[in-house]
Amino acid sequence: MSAVSNFASQIGGYREIATLNTTLCPPDVAIVRKTERAQPSFVETIVGRRGGLRSILTEVEAVAPTNATVLISGETGTGKEVIARAIHELSPRRSRNLVKVNCAAMPAGLLESELFGHERGAFTGAVNSHVGRFALADRGTLFLDEIGDMPLELQPKLLRVLQEREFEPVGSTRTTRVDVRVVAATNQDLKQMVRDREFREDLYYRLNAFPICLPPLRERKADIPQLIEYFVQQFADSMEKTIETIPEDIMRSLVRYPWPGNIRELQNYIARGVILSNDGVFEPAPLESYQPPEPEISNPTLEDKVRREILAACQRANWKLGGPRGAAARLGLKRTTLFYKMKRLGIAPPADHSQD
Repeated sequence: MSAVSNFASQIGGYREIATLNTTLCPPDVAIVRKTERAQPSFVETIVGRRGGLRSILTEVEAVAPTNATVLISGETGTGKEVIARAIHELSPRRSRNLVKVNCAAMPAGLLESELFGHERGAFTGAVNSHVGRFALADRGTLFLDEIGDMPLELQPKLLRVLQEREFEPVGSTRTTRVDVRVVAATNQDLKQMVRDREFREDLYYRLNAFPICLPPLRERKADIPQLIEYFVQQFADSMEKTIETIPEDIMRSLVRYPWPGNIRELQNYIARGVILSNDGVFEPAPLESYQPPEPEISNPTLEDKVRREILAACQRANWKLGGPRGAAARLGLKRTTLFYKMKRLGIAPPADHSQD
């Protein structure tokens, strides 16, 4: 199976992307022009490509051959990382590296070193030189996931690389030039972060050269049956099971469910269901109850506005209340004052978050 065909089958199932700094195609594979490709088009091989997703895939195919910076936005689990890889695989850079960096997973000091590299002795513990991700992605693609979590103090250096295509490793005066195509992704509202001065405006507009917004799964109900059938078959094969029937009542309930975790949640639910199923019939566990978000209030009171502002700050901070990037700091409040207001307004973090 070719690299592009293999990738397309993974796109259909939204499988996890290859590990960091993996060469996606052998270097000796020649780049084949569109008019000469014998295999099916990338779009033709994707599972679940009706409605709004069809126009998005058209945009992906249009921007992929260019060097334009792409900003992918959408809720968690909608497949932003998969779209980033699609852009790389459909580009002339597909024989080079696709390098991924999660900006939310590293502290500011370490993130700078990971992106730009460092020289030996640049800081305590730097016993060897380190090649950064920009250098590893030279002539390839760099995927910056969770770009909204990049520290403000590091954003000017990223802006310089995007504009000038050059940087200095930490602790070095030597300028390194690179040819890197950047694709960024976020589940945050970067426009609001710019207004709140939590994200640089010039960097936002530089990243937003070609925006792609992925719809949540609840807005793609026509795709859900096809995705369910694909995942059931995929997991049944991997578990050496035979599942021939998906009852109609189960299919209807799965289509109606809002899937707040989007495709990732659906995939995990189907995997659990296949484990529980026997006798060739798909019989998953009952769906968890879903509490929809509170509707917008047409004439909000001052208390409603305060509650909404606190909730928004907590969600942007991933329910981290203290610290320089916590909700209290975002609201300009003391941590104890925020605790008091949340208790008075009946605001509590989700079950999977603890107050810190």
